Amino acid sequence: MTDQQTQDALERIAAALDRIAPPPDHSADLDAHAAYRWDGKALAAIPGFEPLDYALITGVDAQKQACLENTRRLAEGHAAHDILLWGARGTGKSATVAACIGEVRKTLPALALVEVATDDLRSLATLFGLLRASSRPMVLYIDDLGFDGDFGADARALRSLLQGGATARRSQVRLYATSNRRHIVPRSMSEQDDPINQRDVVDDRLALADRFGLSLGFHALDQDAYVAIVGRYAAHYGLDFDPAAAIQWATQRGNRSGRVAWQYVVELAGRAGRALDGAAPVAG
Repeated sequence: MTDQQTQDALERIAAALDRIAPPPDHSADLDAHAAYRWDGKALAAIPGFEPLDYALITGVDAQKQACLENTRRLAEGHAAHDILLWGARGTGKSATVAACIGEVRKTLPALALVEVATDDLRSLATLFGLLRASSRPMVLYIDDLGFDGDFGADARALRSLLQGGATARRSQVRLYATSNRRHIVPRSMSEQDDPINQRDVVDDRLALADRFGLSLGFHALDQDAYVAIVGRYAAHYGLDFDPAAAIQWATQRGNRSGRVAWQYVVELAGRAGRALDGAAPVAG
């Protein structure tokens, strides 16, 4: 076999090996973007990260202030908590997280957001390892966290990482998670649970929520708070609104929430032939 034939054969072998075991995915530059999305294998930049203005978050003043203060501490290099934001859908949990990060970035632009999918939380160990290459303060954001039925491997992996398991994370990487449940997992027993040591099973499940240093509850809005949110949005965009009509809009949907308030403002803008520039609230 000639040298050229040997080289050609080696190249074919290398190509075949690449098809069988492709090279690892390449992640975006950890120091170049405001926000990223982790898919379990690589980090992709989120272009045009423009969260809702912090001042527009209404009806959850204590919660947003606590989240903002913790986020500022993180960005300044001080000790900060992991945060669990829990409560009914549409009450502003997700919007609060994004708005706080946007507000802090106005003066401390090194802060970054990393959105994490909930379908494979075991990949967090890999993500923590990847983030060691950067010194930036980062908020890892997990939306709609919850575990139905079996308290499985993902839940146990998350609990281990929160309490400082085998895979350590930098002190400037904190987890913010939203959940519709205060304790993330159901408190009721399933058929697969240990019928003898029920207290141990319940304690095991509740221990996951206990790993978050700060727990912020977001509750259903009363009518006045809902109207106040509509009013804040309408004033910001220069729209006239009738409180009675706003209440009727919510009644027809059977729900008063920040999300419903925003949807009504979108309706008002549409009726007025207006576009709404800027970010829409991500009300979780």
